[in-house]
Amino acid sequence: MIYPDRYQSLGELLWDALIQYKSEVAHIEMRRKKERHRLTYLEFKQEVERVVGGLKAQGIQPGDRVAILLTNQVAWLQAALATFLCGGVLVPLDYKLTAPEQQALLRHAHAKHLFIEYGLLTKADSWPIAQTIVLDSPKSVSNAGTVRWEDFLVEGHKIVPHPAQRNDIATIVYSSGTGGSPKGCMLPHQAYLEQYKALLQLYPMKPGDRTFSILPTNHAIDFMIGFIGPLCCGSTIVHQRTLRPEFILHTLKHCKITHMAVVPLILESLERALLERVDALPDWKQTVLEGLSGLNAYWTQRAPKHTVSRRLLKPIHDAFGGELKMLFCGGAFVDPDRASYFNRLGIPVVIGYGLTEACTVVTVNDLKPFRADSVGAPVAGVHVRIANQDNDGVGEVQIQGPTVMLGYLDDPQLTESAFEDGWLKTGDLGYLDASNHLHLVGRTRNLIVTPGGKNIYPEDIEHAFEQLPCHEVVVYASNYLWPGQQLQEEQLVIVVRPDANRTDWKSVLRQQNRVLPDFKRVRGLIEWPEDFPRTASMKIKRQELAKAIRVEFTTESVQPILM
Repeated sequence: MIYPDRYQSLGELLWDALIQYKSEVAHIEMRRKKERHRLTYLEFKQEVERVVGGLKAQGIQPGDRVAILLTNQVAWLQAALATFLCGGVLVPLDYKLTAPEQQALLRHAHAKHLFIEYGLLTKADSWPIAQTIVLDSPKSVSNAGTVRWEDFLVEGHKIVPHPAQRNDIATIVYSSGTGGSPKGCMLPHQAYLEQYKALLQLYPMKPGDRTFSILPTNHAIDFMIGFIGPLCCGSTIVHQRTLRPEFILHTLKHCKITHMAVVPLILESLERALLERVDALPDWKQTVLEGLSGLNAYWTQRAPKHTVSRRLLKPIHDAFGGELKMLFCGGAFVDPDRASYFNRLGIPVVIGYGLTEACTVVTVNDLKPFRADSVGAPVAGVHVRIANQDNDGVGEVQIQGPTVMLGYLDDPQLTESAFEDGWLKTGDLGYLDASNHLHLVGRTRNLIVTPGGKNIYPEDIEHAFEQLPCHEVVVYASNYLWPGQQLQEEQLVIVVRPDANRTDWKSVLRQQNRVLPDFKRVRGLIEWPEDFPRTASMKIKRQELAKAIRVEFTTESVQPILM
């Protein structure tokens, strides 16, 4: 592994890794149940040189913004590294957003170059980019400023990493990306170098380790754990284009995966697949498995002991490839019972907490011993305080440290409101216990985090109900209306002031709700009989309305919205 202290930028660090580990396997790509390619670090480096040559030929300058709209593949990693080597600023975008949402973010970021897949390119007639590089194009691309990946690459370019400074912007990462005001977090090279250093102290990787990157690489978690971390440690990154469960399990076995970062939704899917196998066993075998699981939990209570676990529970571990060391899980609330279940089987789940504005990880459990009741202690260099505490010690979680963003792009007012006395306000409610472990209990902001790790601002959902035949509509996160409830119960609640002359508004509401993606649908309904409180400029006073709702309604009195 390469320690980051002497480096000023991600480009320098990653480039040295490609040189140092040249004979190791850098990348494996799986297509269904077949291995499509396997690249050494030397072969990966040679391809990056061609990408740098292509960007130089397009006239890239230090500070230029380069956007990536790709599914997980080796070109994503190569384009990102080439951007850093040229002194560019990376803008990783979510390929699952709609084309209008992606276009809005590209305009906001002032991106000059775009790496995009052909299937995504065809979703819109035009893209607000001067230079577009298209992957997987079945034919020549003739539009002005658009070139196929194969024609973009340039041979023979000598690499001299751009001498970026630690405080220079490395990435602009959008924490929401939907229809509201874009929030582009400006993260410097220092944030990533310090984040990598802190995680390296807790969970070092080495050549021969294999990380299965199944979260989108634009996701803050995978960017660090499925890209930066493995490459800097000389280990292997594995991509799987098709993420159906049977193909995931095959890749786990075929590639002998050792590490994987997941969100709670994927952890639930893995548990379900495992329980189906266990339920199919005879009763006596289930009894034996339960006994061995308890024995493993006893022997590994102070720290993981992979050799012991694999001998005690060999069939379980073989189902995951036989070498899986741990699962990193975050991005949303992690069910403690689910994490404990995997730990009893000798597959520890590392529970953490973070946010895009702080370069992913703020707190994390170190597995010494395993704990499922908290989201861990602050990582090295990061400080956490609880502001405005109540009598139980619960207050807003605020953080400070070298991994915190520089601010929001082109929005000094929003940046100023995000900080208090130099501390980043997370909007999350929690408390610190005697061992300095953080416990989360709710939110102070009107935000919901899905089990898939997506941030949804309810204000961005309201436009879908603009044509609802009623007087007024507002959407809240349930944890904002009733702070302190369990975070796994997060959902969106719509508050409606009905029009007495329209009796069909509920059926229209259900119809409009069905059109939304599942993770954006409202789940509860409150009928509010009075005018919504408004400011002099006629904006809804969300906090005032929420307080009034809190007095009149409980979570049990919310009407479910039947699909």
